[in-house]
This record gives sequence, structure tokens and C-alpha cells, in this order.
Amino acid sequence: MKNALRDIEELPDLGIHLSDGTRLSARAWRPVDAMADPVPVILEYLPYRKRDGTCARDALTHPYFAQRGYACLRVDIRGNGDSQGVMEDEYTGQELDDAVQVIAWLAAQPWCNGNVGMMGISWGGFNSLQVAAMAPEPLKAIITLCSTVDRFADDIHYKGGCLLNENLGWGATMWSYSSRAPDPALRSDWREMWMDRLEHEPFLPASWLRHQTRDDYWTHGSVCESYDTIKAKVLAVGGWGDAYKNAVPQLVRNIPGAKGIVGPWVHKYPHFAVPEPRIGFLQEALRWWDRWLKGIETGVENDPDYRAYIMDGVRPATWYTHRPGRWVGVPHEQLSLQDPVGTTVWLGQNGVLGDPARTDVTIASAADCGADAGEYCAIWLGPELPGDQRRDDGQSACWTSDPIEGLSLLGAPKVTLRISSDTPQAQLSIRLCHVHPDGASTRITYGVLNLSHRNGSARPEPMPPGEEHLITVSLDHIGYAIPEGHRLRISISTAYWPLIWPGPTSGRVRVTMGEVFLPTWTDDGDAPITFPPPEAAPPWQTEELRAERHVRRQEVDMVTGVTSLIIEDDFGKVRDLDHGLINGSIAREKWDIHPDDPLSARGTCHWTDELERGDLKLRTEARCEMWSDATYFHLSATIEAFENGTRIYHRDVTDRIERQCL
Repeated sequence: MKNALRDIEELPDLGIHLSDGTRLSARAWRPVDAMADPVPVILEYLPYRKRDGTCARDALTHPYFAQRGYACLRVDIRGNGDSQGVMEDEYTGQELDDAVQVIAWLAAQPWCNGNVGMMGISWGGFNSLQVAAMAPEPLKAIITLCSTVDRFADDIHYKGGCLLNENLGWGATMWSYSSRAPDPALRSDWREMWMDRLEHEPFLPASWLRHQTRDDYWTHGSVCESYDTIKAKVLAVGGWGDAYKNAVPQLVRNIPGAKGIVGPWVHKYPHFAVPEPRIGFLQEALRWWDRWLKGIETGVENDPDYRAYIMDGVRPATWYTHRPGRWVGVPHEQLSLQDPVGTTVWLGQNGVLGDPARTDVTIASAADCGADAGEYCAIWLGPELPGDQRRDDGQSACWTSDPIEGLSLLGAPKVTLRISSDTPQAQLSIRLCHVHPDGASTRITYGVLNLSHRNGSARPEPMPPGEEHLITVSLDHIGYAIPEGHRLRISISTAYWPLIWPGPTSGRVRVTMGEVFLPTWTDDGDAPITFPPPEAAPPWQTEELRAERHVRRQEVDMVTGVTSLIIEDDFGKVRDLDHGLINGSIAREKWDIHPDDPLSARGTCHWTDELERGDLKLRTEARCEMWSDATYFHLSATIEAFENGTRIYHRDVTDRIERQCL
């Protein structure tokens, strides 16, 4: 029988004072009788503005837990939202030390029973893991969603040693987020706080680009360096439509007692994510919290270690509302096998993927190959997923199988190649695709490699031209079923724009051997995995002032030959019906390149943010741009702030950063 729901109260601006005097602002939900009957605390700790930025998801989630006997706190990291100070970078020692202080403060409150859990998606998923690695005593359990264990190999900065264009794109997002004012209704010193942010917030893409190898900057906060420091109980959640597909199996494999769930979703919480099917994530989370924060026997220890959704193979589309498939449960011993179950196919002659045979193919892709890769991290609910791959396949070397009997994949495919390059700086994109009977090509999963990082990313070395090397590329984890009578394809290109920044020259890579390991899954007759349907608290109540709208448009300048991807994400404009704050945002990106010239690559980003309360109208315009020559990356950025239409602040940033085997 379910316990009766408890009446709750909301505190919009609970102050937490750190040892250096900085005041962090928390939005809190807790049972009204928590002083008489103390409860555990669930902490979500983010820079994404609790007053307007995360309101939609906060409304669905935190009151739900609070009604069931928890105090939930959404804390703005210093320098963001309604918290004082300046944020100098992501996941700094300062950020994590602040979190440990917050946890100690929470555990000491009279309305807390001394036990704290931490949860979050993306940034909050990252720092939940990183704080757990610091092992503060009150932190008993975490739920990490869409996160990573390796900040260099598997975040928005670098992948396979290649520079992700998301390094600029997400840096532009943070340039915008951290430049916004606090809510004037909560802070009498809001203007002073705003000016301090505008003057001191760093342009983070330049900081990240100064670390082009896996150095101490990236090992900090990478929990793969020392899994054994994590003492809290870990539930890890991810989605096949998300950029962060790999952390869940890695965490379950390496942390005793950890559990994992991966569904078909993009970068969203599973109780409101797409593509469906959604799951009762809040019920699953409550079982986790009840067991480890309240000591209630909920049976979570007996859940399968890794529950994964194997998606049925479907036609390519840049957006899905639903992905048919099935849930399977994977025990820890199978996940940890040194030699996982699978099958091997080879890159053969005449573009055939099948039995061992010598291949000899030279690849020299146009610089704009990759136009149908989709977003690196699908998050804004627009047309962001990879589309039909036939155009990119046409600019790549392809090996295609005969029709297959049907195959279910679960795990990380691995591709081993014997290659040589005619240039010391080259890159490869390797895609595993599902080819339909009419020729349509769906990308199943992919990986990229900067060939200078072939022996690791700590000390990259240029490729000696003409010299053969054996390389292995792990593709992202995936759960995917290819129907009977369809085909598999391996597509390899020397460019993948605009997902990764191109090398300084157009090169040619020769492939003389290729082996592909495919991790397979066979249903063994176990009982099917099921989840309850999604539940949530009532949604955020707003008045829509401008509708949301998302655009992805590709253009070719017929005079210059430059190809462009144009992205416009208008997130709309709304009034909060509770406290009246109005907020709106528009993000724009443009990625240009000439097919014959990798040095023509250029990325530009522009965010407009509005904040209104009564007669006060605040706006920021955050712009940035990046281009390169053979030796340097060049960056420029501008931040402008307006109050009631008058510009009150302006700052320009320019930088030049040397390329290092990139």
C-alpha cells in the first residue's frame, strides 16, 4: 500500500552561505512537517537558472519526491541564476568544494535526517559523479543521467582526439547563460551582481581549446581515473538518442552495486523524454532513494544490473516520436566479459562487408562530408537526429553486406583497420549503418579518430606519411535490431563536418585491412523487462507570449561553393504565472565550409536572452565566432547587455590558440 502523500511547502530563495561568504540560492520543496519528522534531502546542483531555466522539468520532478517524504533542493551554482559570485569554468575544484559544503549544510539542518542524495542530468549528472568521488559522508546515493566518466574522451569538447564543434556551440550557450541577470524580485543587489558577471565571466571555448590533449585539466573530474573512490550507491541512466551513450555500461561494469538503464531517449529525463516509450522514472528513482536514504527494502539490489532498450531498425529520420523495440536485462557478469559475445565481419573486396578478404581502398572525402550527421547532442527537440545517410555514404568508402537473417546489437562495436595517410594530420569518421531494401541508410552508431591520437590522447604523434599502422576505433554503445533481409554497411570518411572541426589539409587515407566486431544479443527466454508508466507532478504554469520554433536549414552558395548549416532555435517567451517573471531565448548557429578547403571552416553563434519584470526589460546578446588557419585557431566573442533598450555593457574577447596535432 502506498503511503499517504505529505503536504509540502516551496521556498523560492533559500540561502546557503559558504565559508568564503558567498550566498548560494536554492529553490526548495519539502514536507511542511519536516521539522517534526525529518526527511532525507535530494540535491540538484546546476548553473542553468532555477528561476527560469529549469522550471519546466523541476515542476514535474521535485514536488513529486517532496510529497513522498523528501526535501528537494535545486541550487544555482555560484555565478549563475540567483547565486552570488562568478563561475570560472565547468566542474572546477571550487564548484565541487562548494557542493561538499552544501551537502554538509543540508545534512545538519533540523528538517533533514542526515542522509543526502544527489541527482542530475548532463551538468548535474557529471557533478553528481564527481562529488560522489569526493565521498562526503552524508552523500549516500546518486542518480546520474546523461553523463560521462571521461571528460576528454566523452564530453562536448573532444571525441577520438577530434575537436567537436560543440566545444564552440555549448561554450556559446554558457556565454549566454552565465551572463544573464538574477531575478530583480529576489536580489536587491541584482544590478551589481549582473555587472560583476558580465565583467568577469570567462569565454570558456578558449579555455577548453587550450587543452587539446588528455592532460590534468581533463583527468580532473574524470571518475574513470578512480572508480573506487565512489562510495555512494549509483543509478546511471542514459539514452541512445543522446551524446552520452557510453557512461552507463562503464559505471555498471566498474562500480560494485551500480545499476544502469538506457532507453531510446534524447538528452532528457525519461519520464518526459522522446522518443517514447517513456518509463516511470520517478517511481524507479523513488525506489532508489527509499532504499539508500531511508533504509526501506525496495528490492533495487535484485534489479538487473543493466536494463537496455534494443530499438527496432527503422527508416532514417531527423526526429522520432516513438521507437519500437524491447527491453532486455543484462547481468553484471555478461557486461564484464573480457571477450564479449558477438560476431566479426571484414571489409572485403569490391565494397563487400562479409568474409575475410583483402581490401585496398583510398579515401579522400570532401570537407563537407557529414552534413546528415545530426547534432552531436540532441537536446532542443528540433530536427536534430541523423537523417538519411546516403549523401554522406556517397562521399565515403563503403562496405555493404549481403542481406542478413536478422541481428540484434547491444554494446560497442569495434573497427580495426590497417591504414596509411599521405598527410601527418588526418581524421576518420566510421559509421555503422542499416541499409534498407530501397537503399535508405540509417546510422546505427559511429566513432571518430584523430589519427595523431591513434596511440592515445595524452601524447599524440603525427602520422608518418605513407607508413602503415593498425588502429582500433570503438564506436558508441548501441542497442539496435536489424530486420531480416536488410543489410549492414560500414562507411568511412576523412571528414565529418559540421560535427568535428577539420584537419588543416585535405588528405588521403588508404585502408588495406578492416575487421568489424559486432556485439550481439540473443534473447534467452527470461521474463521481459517492464517499467511502470510515467508519473509526474503538475506541469509548470505559464502564459505563452511567443511560440517555440526550431529550424535546421542547409544552403549552398552557387557562386562561392560554400555550404552552410543554419540552425535557429527559438525557445519561445513565457510569463511564470506564479511569480510573474518573463523570460525568452533565441539561439542561432551557422557552420560554413567549402568542400575543397578545410581551412574555410567557420562557426558562428548568437544567443539573445530576455528577462522582464514589470516595467523592467533586460536583454543580453552573446555572440562568438571561430575559424582557423594551418597553425592557429582564432576566436572572437562579444557580450552586450541592455536595460530598457539602452546598452549598459559591452565587452569583446579575441584569442589565438596554436593547433596541437589537431
